[in-house]
Amino acid sequence: MGRKSVKENKNIYQQSREEMNLTREAAAELLEFISADRIEKIEGEKTLARPEEVMKMSQIYKKPSLNNYYCSHECPIGRVYVPEIQLKDLSQITLELLATLNALDKEKNRFIEITVDGVVSDDERQDFEDIKARLNEMSKAIASLGLWVDSAMASQPK
Repeated sequence: MGRKSVKENKNIYQQSREEMNLTREAAAELLEFISADRIEKIEGEKTLARPEEVMKMSQIYKKPSLNNYYCSHECPIGRVYVPEIQLKDLSQITLELLATLNALDKEKNRFIEITVDGVVSDDERQDFEDIKARLNEMSKAIASLGLWVDSAMASQPK
């Protein structure tokens, strides 16, 4: 049986494994293709996890948020294009989504005016950027809802 880690500043992979009360050896058995030594290197930040490893960890550790963490923090492309999604309460997610929908409803006509000709002119640019920012907020709220659902499903017994 492995020893309990006393290390401070544990990375998300180690925290997730320990939340499941798994030793590296037990995790390696469940993860099947990731050895205890490799887990130690990932948790010790001596090497980066590979996407397929993170996907398997997220499944075994019942922590779908690991996938978003990897994409938004470790993947070179994802760091640019994937926002970090925080796990929130369903009520907060719902309110954020509704607030964004209400704001977009007010901006809908301006969006149509800007895009109808297929060109964003200089005098339309700021309004278009504002609408784009609101759409990004909606995208994050939707992703947050998806993460909430995935987490709720992962925590239920099969």
